[in-house]
Amino acid sequence: MALIKFPYGKEQIEFDIPDGRFAGSLTSSLNDYRPCADEASLIENALLNPIGSECLSRLAEGRKNIVLIASDHTRPVPSKFIIPPMLRELRRGNPDADITILIATGCHRETTEKELIAKFGEETVKKEHIVVHDCDDMDNLVDIGELPSGGRLMVNRLAVEADLLVSEGFIEPHFFAGFSGGRKSVLPGIASRKTVIYNHNAQFIDNPCSRTGVLEGNPIHRDMLFAAKKAGLKFIVNTVLDAEHKIVYAVAGDVEKAHLDGCRFLSGLCGVSLPKDMEKPGIVITTNGGFPLDQNIYQAVKGMTAAEAAVKKGGVIIMLAKSDDGDGGKVFHETFKNQPDLNKMMEDFLATPPEETIIDQWQSQIFARVLLHAKVIYISDADDETVRDLHMIPAGSIAEAVRMADDILGTTDEKILAIPDGIAVTVK
Repeated sequence: MALIKFPYGKEQIEFDIPDGRFAGSLTSSLNDYRPCADEASLIENALLNPIGSECLSRLAEGRKNIVLIASDHTRPVPSKFIIPPMLRELRRGNPDADITILIATGCHRETTEKELIAKFGEETVKKEHIVVHDCDDMDNLVDIGELPSGGRLMVNRLAVEADLLVSEGFIEPHFFAGFSGGRKSVLPGIASRKTVIYNHNAQFIDNPCSRTGVLEGNPIHRDMLFAAKKAGLKFIVNTVLDAEHKIVYAVAGDVEKAHLDGCRFLSGLCGVSLPKDMEKPGIVITTNGGFPLDQNIYQAVKGMTAAEAAVKKGGVIIMLAKSDDGDGGKVFHETFKNQPDLNKMMEDFLATPPEETIIDQWQSQIFARVLLHAKVIYISDADDETVRDLHMIPAGSIAEAVRMADDILGTTDEKILAIPDGIAVTVK
């Protein structure tokens, strides 16, 4: 028997997979990595050794109006470690510079003062000039050109008018942009809603290169990188975090070159694949990494994409996600409840012009893609009716889910693969 522990909310669920059926367990090596220095030192070392760029203090020389793009409350970026040394270096280059911290909310709600204090610390919030981006505030958005995809690139006026634009962030696998971090500070971070939804359009989401861990050929990444360079993003500080959100790696420097360095490092640890010569299994058990990422079904789609990449066509994904907050979105729920035909749903998505993309359409499209590839049995605290509305099969335990999967597949011989944390890995 192979005893596997699956994160579920703030707890773990254990399950014994019989040896004769066990296809293996795909896990990230990130949490086993031991950094060469503490968190503060990793940031300092990155700032002292920028990649493809002059040091931050040198860039700040003679620059009066400086804007530092910072992540919002939805991202676990350890800003308390990153922002103070960045501010120090900027002021070392120009003590008289006017510095604005611009919160990259993308299309999220406004970050509250309480959330700002939790993220940056009371001293930073009290002393620094902080502005929260609003993707719908047309008076403070500027059109700076056309994206490679043809959409209009509209970004926050403060960034456009800055003498020097820099940013912080973190890098993790991203289920359609390849990786987070780097260029995403600008698009979607400080872009207009119209720019964001154009970038997240159905044709781009459908592109086979718009997948976890893929940058080359990824049209979403291409637009994002163009946007960052067009907006004049000159310097980034990005981190890689472990499961406890501790910094284990940091990069600084050019928005493209430094980001790629961080992506390569992360890919070397989170990239996983099936054993050589093994066929894709019929059953994959996975999760969304537990709390706080498995609080609703909407978010759980991200973890499902790892299983989608690993399970054979027509197989079964067993997804564990506590989902104590339910579906995660009314439109998301109703999209599936009101359309029983997933193929028709996908046709409608793909027929939607980029400029008419609606918020969260991309998440629904990816979820529909997963459901068309494999049956999904869902273990959660959500009510069964909601799970069924979303074209999934509810189950109360892994053992019950495996029995259901066997019934669906018509055999008890299918191999079972475990991906304990579907968010943490890139399946190659």
